[in-house]
Amino acid sequence: MTAPAKPPVLPRSGRPAGRGPLGWPRWFTTLFGTDIWERFSFYGMTAILVLYATEPTADGGLGLSDSDAALLFGLYMASVFLCSVPGGWLGDRLFGASRAVLYGGVLIALGHVSMAIPGRLLFYPGLLLIAAGTGLLKPNMANLLSAFYAPRDRAGRDAGFAIFYMSVQVSALAAPVIVGAVGETVDWHLGFGLAAVGMALGLLQYVRGTRHFGDTGRAPSRAATPAQRTRVVRRSLVVAAVLAVGYGTDAALGAFEIVHVMGLIGLLTIVVPAVFFWRLLRNPLLTPEERVRVKTYIWLFLASALFWAMFLQGGSVFSLFAKETTDRSVLGTTIPTSWFQSATPLFVLLTAPLFATLWRRAGDRINTAVKFGIGMISTALAYTVMSLAAWQATASASGKVSPWWLVAAFLLLAAGEVAFAPVGMSATTAIAPATFVSQMVGLFWLAGALGGGLGGNALKLSGDESPSAAYFLTLGLITLTAGITLILTRNPLGRRLGV
Repeated sequence: MTAPAKPPVLPRSGRPAGRGPLGWPRWFTTLFGTDIWERFSFYGMTAILVLYATEPTADGGLGLSDSDAALLFGLYMASVFLCSVPGGWLGDRLFGASRAVLYGGVLIALGHVSMAIPGRLLFYPGLLLIAAGTGLLKPNMANLLSAFYAPRDRAGRDAGFAIFYMSVQVSALAAPVIVGAVGETVDWHLGFGLAAVGMALGLLQYVRGTRHFGDTGRAPSRAATPAQRTRVVRRSLVVAAVLAVGYGTDAALGAFEIVHVMGLIGLLTIVVPAVFFWRLLRNPLLTPEERVRVKTYIWLFLASALFWAMFLQGGSVFSLFAKETTDRSVLGTTIPTSWFQSATPLFVLLTAPLFATLWRRAGDRINTAVKFGIGMISTALAYTVMSLAAWQATASASGKVSPWWLVAAFLLLAAGEVAFAPVGMSATTAIAPATFVSQMVGLFWLAGALGGGLGGNALKLSGDESPSAAYFLTLGLITLTAGITLILTRNPLGRRLGV
């Protein structure tokens, strides 16, 4: 495998041109190291979240049912996507990308520390802090990285983002192994503590390296006017007051449960995208052709939501299947359940070059709808494999199946992600009207939020307390139908979208 291209040293004024030990610009080394550690903390925590939630209270867990744990995981992921929308606005209009990344990292670190403290009191507030911090850090990290490249340096920018994409997979590969082993075999909260250490190292790396940024990302790219700031603060205070009164009354009556907060998050995953589309389509600056593209994009948005609803269950429902129905004994040793979460990033690293070669050779012969359809069909096949595994488990005397079923399913999930996810962002920016790119990118994030909400509720709505063969088969058929429909309608979709 050839080494990834090194990001160029920028000659632009106000930006230091020194290189670090790896031959990369020092600003790039700082961002890369920060992202590595932030992703380590994120994937480490999510690898054990569902497992900790379903662990009996007598053994130090939350004692949730499988369906409630899957709901918790799905809505947590939805919260991350939801928070990316205001997080991007805060970086663009208020803080500047550099400070937004710093503030987001601090919130994430505080959230992990809260979860590392034994007991339930700070667990859920910790999750909310991590979601808010991730929503603030991730979009602004991307904006900050992009800002270091000249507007026409597309090759350099693509190389930089490619290296970052690899860093995400490396972190996702290592974190479940390290954090999962400690969390499952030693202490859950110690595992969460390791995630906190990871984010703390990322923050240290970032604070030490910001001196290499020059003026980049220091000021907001489109600073909000005083009137806009006042309006946002006023509305935020009204929302906070309503939530405080509502949940305060709920608690005073002795009726408060965490599912009430989950219900609000689930509602927001539906309402916020609907409002986004409504406001965008009513904007008088859109030309008739642009309005047609945005209306047609709704179908890709719904397909994206369905894809994320299926894919994100790899960290919840698939993990529950690994814990309860998979024979994890190897040479007299039991493999930690969380280690299976490393399978997807491993297969992403292996399959990404294959799909990149396929798309490059196919050119325009494979349009966006077909690529979406291929990703959906691969995901549907993953659920078909899981259905067969669950069916075999019911016929087995031990009630457990070989781990190779899960490995095959994660391979198909990874192929689905590689085919679908990168194309989704690219298509969104290509379809977006010239002056509304940021709003369309916001819709791309909101598709993930809606998908997280739908996927989190799927097991609970099915009536099954644990994932079954019928559950996997039903979701697989729904996803397969959507994928085939996208491929069959590729020509009219392509014409209306203009891509």
